[in-house]
Amino acid sequence: MRSIRNGLVLALGITMTTFGLAACGGDDGGAPAASDPNAKVELSLATFTEFGYEELIPEYERLHPNIKITHRKTGQGGPYHQDLITKLAAGSGLADVTAVEEGHLSNVLDKGSKFNDLTKIGPAEVSPDRWLGWKYDAAKTKDGKVIGYGTDIGPLAMCYRKDMLEAAGMPSDPEAVKPLFATWDSYFAAGEQYVAKTGGKAWFDSAAQNFNAMVNQLPTGYIGTDDKLAVETNQGIKDAWTKVTGAVAKGQSAKLTAFSNEWNSGFKQGAFATKVCPAWMLGVIEEHSGPENAGKWAVTAAFPGGGGNWGGSYLTVPTQSKHPKEAAELAAWLTAPEQQIKAFKAKGTFPSQVKALEDPALLSETDAYFGGAKIGQLFAEQAKKVAKPQYKGPGDGQIQENASSPALQAVEQGKSAAEGWTQLLDAAKKITR
Repeated sequence: MRSIRNGLVLALGITMTTFGLAACGGDDGGAPAASDPNAKVELSLATFTEFGYEELIPEYERLHPNIKITHRKTGQGGPYHQDLITKLAAGSGLADVTAVEEGHLSNVLDKGSKFNDLTKIGPAEVSPDRWLGWKYDAAKTKDGKVIGYGTDIGPLAMCYRKDMLEAAGMPSDPEAVKPLFATWDSYFAAGEQYVAKTGGKAWFDSAAQNFNAMVNQLPTGYIGTDDKLAVETNQGIKDAWTKVTGAVAKGQSAKLTAFSNEWNSGFKQGAFATKVCPAWMLGVIEEHSGPENAGKWAVTAAFPGGGGNWGGSYLTVPTQSKHPKEAAELAAWLTAPEQQIKAFKAKGTFPSQVKALEDPALLSETDAYFGGAKIGQLFAEQAKKVAKPQYKGPGDGQIQENASSPALQAVEQGKSAAEGWTQLLDAAKKITR
């Protein structure tokens, strides 16, 4: 998911299918033979929504006169990744540098032999310490291959309506609200208080949005490290389900489906007081809340349970590429701290590189819509709170979209928590059958 400023929306519910086998380019991911540095090379780069590369591509071509880049950019991540799956199965058609969203990464890692190991073909100076440790490690296959250079991330904070909390007689200053958002227990307890003080107004937008963030904080998701369904045995998922559905039963949810028309208009109408807020969500909030609500929204450097990540992508080099070395060099350059700061300035994509997170250009970034909040510094702090990547097995994202989210929506529409849990399990088993 991308763009703090622009609010361009990627469908966060992700449909995943096990990738087929790629026939071209070999499977060993080894370094290619040395090539003539002056030979003309045409590279293709495939991305979706906003990566902030429009000005970077001609800059790279100026620095490398022998390289010509064709940028294939699509508007929505869902169709993009479906097309990626088709081309991977066909064994042809993938770009030399192919972006992959983190929610789809598990299925890509499952077919890691179809992507080059960037530690073998990438520039020698590109070391793991360029990135936050959890971002780098998430792109490793089980046998240790690194198949992606990290681009942006979605560190989690909490956004809320200052005016609505004030009207309920609750703290509203970004520092004063931190205790409300310290843990999920304190968050839902504050929600119960808010509902009581406002005569039944909703505390949050969607049960699924909170549940997804809670599940993303766990060491493993819906699939265990043995790549088998783990919903029934993962106590963290059960606990998250109990807390979220309990909050729904107490009237805390606005019962809106994320990214629906009703959800979009809910921002402007003040349909809920708080929002789980990865960095890219600021642009979404501003877009849908409208100028009349400028200054009413605030963001605080606090998130229940400490921290987490929701969103971000990687640049991969499929073994289909005829120019893997040159493709890896392009991917490395685009994910260097200097270029990621330029991308952030262009489109608000929040960088994952250590030096970028310490850059004054990022740390000084403020957002007038959110009362002049120092969003660069705030989200840099939140990014560093993430300890390690969650293990996501094949089908994890598909379970999120097609099992857990519909089950929670069913609970919001009247099903009992037990009935919803059964619906989740049945749907998850069908996906992983």
